[in-house]
Amino acid sequence: MTTIKVIGIDLGKSSFHLIGHDHTGREQLRKHLSRPKLIQFLSQTPKTTIAMESCGGSHWLARKCQSLGHEVKLIPPQYVKPYVKTNKNDYIDADAIAEACTRPSMRFVGVKTETSQVISVIQRVRSSYIKERTACMSRIGAILLEFGMSFPRGHAKMKVLFQWIADNNEPLPAMLMQELIEHHEYYLLLNERIAGQDKKLKQLVEQDVRAQLLKTIPGVGDLTAAQCLADISDVTHFKNGRQMAAWIGLVPHQYSTGGKSTLLGISKRGNKALRTLFIHGARAMLSRPEKALAVFGEWILELRARKPFNVAVVALANKLVRIAWSVLSTKHAFEIRV
Repeated sequence: MTTIKVIGIDLGKSSFHLIGHDHTGREQLRKHLSRPKLIQFLSQTPKTTIAMESCGGSHWLARKCQSLGHEVKLIPPQYVKPYVKTNKNDYIDADAIAEACTRPSMRFVGVKTETSQVISVIQRVRSSYIKERTACMSRIGAILLEFGMSFPRGHAKMKVLFQWIADNNEPLPAMLMQELIEHHEYYLLLNERIAGQDKKLKQLVEQDVRAQLLKTIPGVGDLTAAQCLADISDVTHFKNGRQMAAWIGLVPHQYSTGGKSTLLGISKRGNKALRTLFIHGARAMLSRPEKALAVFGEWILELRARKPFNVAVVALANKLVRIAWSVLSTKHAFEIRV
């Protein structure tokens, strides 16, 4: 076992396939273990490098391996795929993970803390409530349309649904009204659930120093700060702000050949949730030109004059991400330079 340099683990729900490589890259270990047996095996294994794909359950297992003294490297699944040889099975996947881990140019994912994962869960549950609320509103609108009533969009009208129905003087069956009452109660319940999730996130943000530093950036609120805490486990994994912006997908997509550089629209790679929130924050800033001018000076006005509104929004979102990287790496609040 002392010859093992790296162990690649292909993760499953209840079974795990392990391949161990020595310093020359030759296979020295091949095992198929259950979850309890895996923890027992790793606790008895001399300290080594454990490589896994960054997927469901990987961060929990990574923390467990770190507590046992091992070095853990999580690899994005798309970076492992080129190392899969011939056909696909669990052992071949584990072998590819172990090989990919040893590449000097390989990029890795930071191991999330328990708090970061909890924030991710709260965010995902909140998103699911919002999607269900939208579906509930659409169902109510479709029901009324079947009976000749075109219900306006928006939460303002939904909150006074029955007053709107009464004002239209359109008779509806009693059983239909019962369905509408139950659906409206469900809509109100979802509003309460979403408000509850917002309150949880706000409490977590208030207790975290990094989140408070992020909130000093104009356009960054509780939701964006919480998402940063959930998804950016260690800002030192990015050499500079541009790398972080590229990871979020806010830099141009490049298609260059023959010495000619061609830059297209933003890549939209990486973290969709963070990209969405930073773009919303940038849009809110550009919607108030006087505040944007006070923070970013003439640059924002020149950009807005030269580029369409949405292009300017993305450019400002890119700048906000770079500022966020600087704030997190230096641990200093954002200051407006006059």
